[in-house]
Order: sequence, then C-alpha cells, then structure tokens
Amino acid sequence: MNLLVLSVTMLLTFILLATATWWVARARQMQSAQLSAQLLANSVAPMLVFADADAARNELAAFSRRSDLLLVQVLNERGGLFVQWQADGQPQEGAARVPAGLAAVDARGAADTSTLEVWAPVRLKGEMVGALLLRESLQSLHRAVLLLTGVAALLIAAAIGIAARGLSVVQRRALAPLVELSDLAERVAQDQDYSRRAAVRRSDEVGRLTERFNDMLRRVQISQADLRHKLVQEQAAGQQLHQMAHQDSLTGLPNRLFFQGELQRCLALNGERGELMALMFIDLDNFKTVNDQHGHDAGDAVLREVARRMAGVVRAGDVLCRLGGDEFALILPALPDEHAAEHLALRLIEAVRVPLLVDGQVMPVGATVGLAFSPLDAHEAGELLNASDQAMYAAKRAGKNTYRRARDAQI
Repeated sequence: MNLLVLSVTMLLTFILLATATWWVARARQMQSAQLSAQLLANSVAPMLVFADADAARNELAAFSRRSDLLLVQVLNERGGLFVQWQADGQPQEGAARVPAGLAAVDARGAADTSTLEVWAPVRLKGEMVGALLLRESLQSLHRAVLLLTGVAALLIAAAIGIAARGLSVVQRRALAPLVELSDLAERVAQDQDYSRRAAVRRSDEVGRLTERFNDMLRRVQISQADLRHKLVQEQAAGQQLHQMAHQDSLTGLPNRLFFQGELQRCLALNGERGELMALMFIDLDNFKTVNDQHGHDAGDAVLREVARRMAGVVRAGDVLCRLGGDEFALILPALPDEHAAEHLALRLIEAVRVPLLVDGQVMPVGATVGLAFSPLDAHEAGELLNASDQAMYAAKRAGKNTYRRARDAQI
C-alpha cells in the first residue's frame, strides 16, 4: 500500500512536471523566435524600402543557420511576397496571409503541436513598410522534452525500486513484533498454553500492544488456573457425592442404588455374550436378636464384620452389595457352571458362621442364601431378584444357615 501510494504520487508529479516543462520550453522558444524575428525585421527594413531583394535574400540565408527554421517570408506593405527562405524538403508556399491586415501586425506568435509561427512588423523610422513571417519546427523541442522525460522516468523508476527495497526492509522491521504476536496467538490457540509471553521490542504503540497482550495472557492464565482448581474441586465433590449416592456408609459396600444399575448392566452384558450368571440374596439370621439384646452399636459392628468376611470370600469380578438392614446381594457374572455358584454360597455361609465376637460376646448370627440363575430362572432384573428372594425364603423354611436355588423354591 505504501509503495502503491508512493508510485502514484511520483507518477502524478512526473506527469505534471513533464507538462510544465513542455509548456515552459515552448514559451521560451516562442520568446526566442519573436526576438529573432524582430531583429531580422529590423535588418531587412532598409532592403525592403530600397527594393534590394538580393541583399534581403543574403540576410535570410545568413539567418537560416538557426536550427529548426522552416520558413521566412518578408512581405511588402501591400502584403505581397518580397523575398523568402524555405528549408529543403518543404512544399513551396506563396505569400502568407497577414493576420488582421498589415497595419495591425505586431510582434505575435502562435504554435500548434508541431510548428511555431511568429509575425513581426517591418518598420523603418517608425513607419510600417512590411511584415515578416517566421516559422520554426518544434521537433527539437519534442526530442529534448522526450529525452528529459525519459531520463526523469528512469530516475523515478530507480527511486521507486530503491523505495520498494527500503520499504520492504522497514516493513519487516516494523511488522516483526506484530508477526511475532500473530504467531504467538496462533500457538496459544492451538496448545492452550497461556504461560507464553511475547518479547517487548520497542516502547512504541506496538510495544504497548505487546504489553497489553502479555497482560491478557497473564489474566487468562490466572483464570484458567482458577477454573482448573474449581473443576478439580467440583470433580472431587462429584466423586464424593457419587460415592455417597452409591456406597453404604456403614459397611463401605455398594448400596441398593448401585446394585440396581449394576444388575441391569451385568444382565445386558451376559445376554450379549450368552454366558451364565447368578444372583445371591443373602439375609442374616438372628440379626434382630442381636439388636434387641446387645444394642444397635453391636448390630452395626456385626454388619461391618459380616461384610468384611463375605468380601474376602467372593471373586474379584463379583459385586457384593448391602441392600439395607441385614440384607445383602451378590452378583456373580460369567460363571463357568451352576456348581461354582453353589460352592460359593456354601463358602459365604461358612464364613459368616465362624464365631463373631463383639465386646467379648459371641453374636449368634448366620446367613441364609437364595440363589437364582440367568437365563435359567429369569431374564429381567426384577424377575431375577424376585426369584433369588423366593429362594432365600425357601432356605429360611429349610432351617436357615443354608442356601436354596430358585427352582427349589418352586417345588
């Protein structure tokens, strides 16, 4: 943009100077021709009065040594041609017509684009005795102006080239901080690293812009740090709420809400894989007696110990949950066969039957297990839970501290 403005300005200046030079040069040539014509008219005045044509021709021949001279005519007082000189190669001309009559001739000139014509009165002792016409070519003037114009054009072109080179250097130096800011902004946008800073090169407007940009990055960095801290806090709080919502606060086992979702997920997954899974419904025996005789604190201690014992028996992939009160549930996904679940039920019962002491007193608790299989006994979560619950009641009727399968409850 700077180079374009500079080039247009120099071009307009060149055109104006060339035009002014042409007009000034032509005006000076006109003045010179008028002066020469008047001097020549004074010289031939006596010759015109005494009708000495030969002397007049010699005078014109001597005068014709001027360059660019095309025609000189001397007219008598009646406007007739007295003598003339004409350059070689020019068409023969008769006597020129005097403008506005011979009596009105004064030193004057006219010019078009190629020739210049001057009239001068021929006087002798103040009396008008004739007129003189002088015609010159402007070709030399054209060549001189064209030469000057060409030289000026070359100089202007060289100046524009130098200016372009200089502007390029200045532009790179002037825009270097802005380019750095642009690159930095792009990198920050890509990697979200607001710890980057731009170097302040100068103490001008660009330098102040760089300082403000660094301030903005600093504020964004602080805001991002605060935001990340808040997100971490919110995530921790969310995890804590999630844990509180899905974990039993007494035993640390997953609660009923978690159990319901996990049972649905395991049923869907095992249904896709076509694997056997089981659900155990576990109810503690004589837990009400413990609460009534030894208090709720002892009952809580019993629940915690029973949960610990059962958690130590189950497999790594099994899900043990406390449904509430003295009821527990165990999800057994991906079983190799039915006997594996039955064997695990016996181990749970034996683990709970081991004497349990609270404050030095034996707690008379045991475990009764109801066992249901999917897809053998049910396909839906509610049906499977109901089947295991019915099996548990069948085990209760069978004498407690034992297990029963869902199919046994139907007999």
